[in-house]
Amino acid sequence: MADSTGREAVAAVWRIESARIVGALARYTGDFALAEDLAQEALAEALVTWPRDGVPRNPAGWLLTVGRRRAIDAFRRRSALDERYAALARDLGEGDVVSGSAPADPARDAEDVLWDPDQIDDDVLALMFISCHPVLSREARVALALRVVGGLTSDEIAKAFLVPAATVQARITRAKKTLGAARVPFKVPSAEERTERLGSVLSVVYLIFTEGSSASSGDDLIRLDLASEAQRLARVLSRLVPDEPEVHGLLALLELTAARFPSRTGPDGEPVLLEHQDRRRWDRAAIRRGRAALARAERVGRGLGVYGLQAAIAECHAVAPSVDATNWERVVFIYEALGRLAPSPVVDLNRAVAVSMARGPAAALPIADELVAAGGLSNSHLLPSVRGELLIRLGRTGEARTELELAVRLCGNERERAVLERKLADLG
Repeated sequence: MADSTGREAVAAVWRIESARIVGALARYTGDFALAEDLAQEALAEALVTWPRDGVPRNPAGWLLTVGRRRAIDAFRRRSALDERYAALARDLGEGDVVSGSAPADPARDAEDVLWDPDQIDDDVLALMFISCHPVLSREARVALALRVVGGLTSDEIAKAFLVPAATVQARITRAKKTLGAARVPFKVPSAEERTERLGSVLSVVYLIFTEGSSASSGDDLIRLDLASEAQRLARVLSRLVPDEPEVHGLLALLELTAARFPSRTGPDGEPVLLEHQDRRRWDRAAIRRGRAALARAERVGRGLGVYGLQAAIAECHAVAPSVDATNWERVVFIYEALGRLAPSPVVDLNRAVAVSMARGPAAALPIADELVAAGGLSNSHLLPSVRGELLIRLGRTGEARTELELAVRLCGNERERAVLERKLADLG
């Protein structure tokens, strides 16, 4: 039991605190790639120590302490007894620099080793901006940031990019080597540099939230840890770059989408479809915040971008008293604008759903058929799920069954798969 509890604690702390730990270690060492390696070494040590000795009183501080000791070991091995080593040694105290040992004084550890909570935002944002450095390709930037800041697995990132997991792993490995060779410093970049990297940073925050709001695998439909972290980062960015409309558009999208979380799952965690959700449980404060952020994005000027348009769609749902009363024609119109601005098969699939609600399934099915022919969503359960639903509404039960069977095979999330299996069973 202790072994199981210890491992569960390691997983939980790492899921919540990994970005902060890597960020703090990067600030201490000035080396991004080394910081991630140190954090991984601390994680490996925790997997051995916590199940055996129990979970420490300050688990995140314990991980950071071990990581900092490993940093000192690394500098010693390099024979680089420079100012960074001296500063780290002074902070820890020479009597506490035995790699892998438990903290000699837990009370002092809690006071002196943990990072300043007021600096957490800066550390995580600096980590994100470093991951999105222009020396990297756009794909490598986003993949690295999702891995290090978002804590997503290679499989989860691969599903977001619609590419093989091996491709993602190769991108991340090359990205870390490139940053190390370029000697990229650990710091929040200047205003000019922030503008240059902002698009990639927003993409990362969006994808972290997307994985949090609809988990691609596992037993939970919603991963609140990821979604909440993405919302926090979006709020910080809205203060950091207040004149960028897309920052406010993204914040609006996240707030309006998260407002529906309380009614998206039932008592046992099972998904609740939009038409069955109790809208009285939607977070009205989040809706107000989201609409205010969307209005600010519109006031800043230059028109709504990709995130602002998606927020406008979310607003249509947020203000509607029911599914039937939703302004579906407006939703279709916005999806058409979004498709022109940022074409993607996912946008087209969502447009097909909106068209089916506004004009009927017969009008939407050709859009889904075109997506099947294009093959862009061949590894996703979403397309056969939507196509199966359209065929059910058209009375083409046999074809619908085939589509839903494919969707079940492709779906990686246990909760979503259960919904698809129930739909399939209802067909008889």
